[in-house]
Amino acid sequence: MSEIKTCVIIGSGPAGYTAAIYAARAGMDPIVYTGPEPGGQLMITTDVENYPGYPEGIMGPEMMEDFRKQAERFGTEVKYEMITKVDFTGPVHSIWTEGGEEIKAHTVIISTGASAKWLGLESEQRLMNKGVSACAVCDGFFFKGLEVALVGGGDTAAEEATYLAKLCPKVHMLVRRDEMRASKIMRQRVLDTPNIEIHWNTEAVEVLGDEEVAGVRIVNNKTKEESTIDVKGFFVAIGHKPNTDIFKGWLEMDDTGYLLIQPGTSKTKVPGVFASGDAADKVYRQAVTAAGTGCMATLDAERYLVEHGVI
Repeated sequence: MSEIKTCVIIGSGPAGYTAAIYAARAGMDPIVYTGPEPGGQLMITTDVENYPGYPEGIMGPEMMEDFRKQAERFGTEVKYEMITKVDFTGPVHSIWTEGGEEIKAHTVIISTGASAKWLGLESEQRLMNKGVSACAVCDGFFFKGLEVALVGGGDTAAEEATYLAKLCPKVHMLVRRDEMRASKIMRQRVLDTPNIEIHWNTEAVEVLGDEEVAGVRIVNNKTKEESTIDVKGFFVAIGHKPNTDIFKGWLEMDDTGYLLIQPGTSKTKVPGVFASGDAADKVYRQAVTAAGTGCMATLDAERYLVEHGVI
């Protein structure tokens, strides 16, 4: 029988690496499986200016490199592989790599994150981090005093539009229907904000600009009339998809796929399996909160291991 690992961490963003730092220092011999995007969403983020400890700001990939080095310094083993299958029956859990290797572990910490949904425009991808963003709270500060456009009509879009309205003289909100999906209170908040202009029945056709966003070409999907708005920032707020498909049938999750955990903990309903970061957080979705829940997951896992006489 293969050796049973003490702690396996699936995912390598701020949550996964923080979990690894705490686990390594606690003598839990953690192994991190990075998944397809080592470092998570921060690998496609340029300037990070809201994470404590970096007074001059830092590039997202550089910050994740710091996290990885710190985890490895204490003995974390980092494997650049993806986990494709799990089996959470019994007290010892099994996971399988993309190469078909089975790993058994007493505890599993899930830090697989969530991916922003995009419109699928070529120009949107080309100008990513050059004025195109999926996080107003993360990047809104860079557009202070500038006009911006935001796509979406749900609660997240309404919240991000009102946030941007505090920084920007004009926020153009592109809503593809003739009403918003947002809750009544959030809709009213948008309508009561004078510098938010809602473009109903409107879709983005192309983000304009070569090296940075210079505008957006839009179309009214009722009249088919096209026009251009001059903006310096383009925000997409149409939701996130948690990367939790491989856990379906094993763990409880909401309709969107976010993992459900016991309040005030990182514990899932399966003993020895813990969730952290954006895979279980649809509210905050920040690097600093993800790191905090990574810490929580390891502390919960350590207590579990002690209670079961593993360490």
